[in-house]
Amino acid sequence: MKKTVTTKIKIQPLADRVLVKPESVDEEKTASGIYIPDTARKEKPERGIVVAVGEGKRDDNGKAIALRVKVGDTVVFSKYGFDEIKIDEEEYYIVTESNILAIVQK
Repeated sequence: MKKTVTTKIKIQPLADRVLVKPESVDEEKTASGIYIPDTARKEKPERGIVVAVGEGKRDDNGKAIALRVKVGDTVVFSKYGFDEIKIDEEEYYIVTESNILAIVQK
């Protein structure tokens, strides 16, 4: 019997950083009907779901400027504008708000 271990790691991004769970794409189908597995794809996803947000940048007077994104938002971010981290074998990205290009409306 396999035992599942769950850890309760909490991450709070600092300043204007956002923790994003990348959107997973298991397979991609070409126009001719051939399936390309995720392992063969070279580019990382540029879209994901916001998991945690920082308190925001500070202005010249020290007042926090709140972020425009919130937990649960689906966002599109710059292709090279993130840092990869692993938490409990799951991949996440830390992205600054300035590298978030858009919020996807549902």
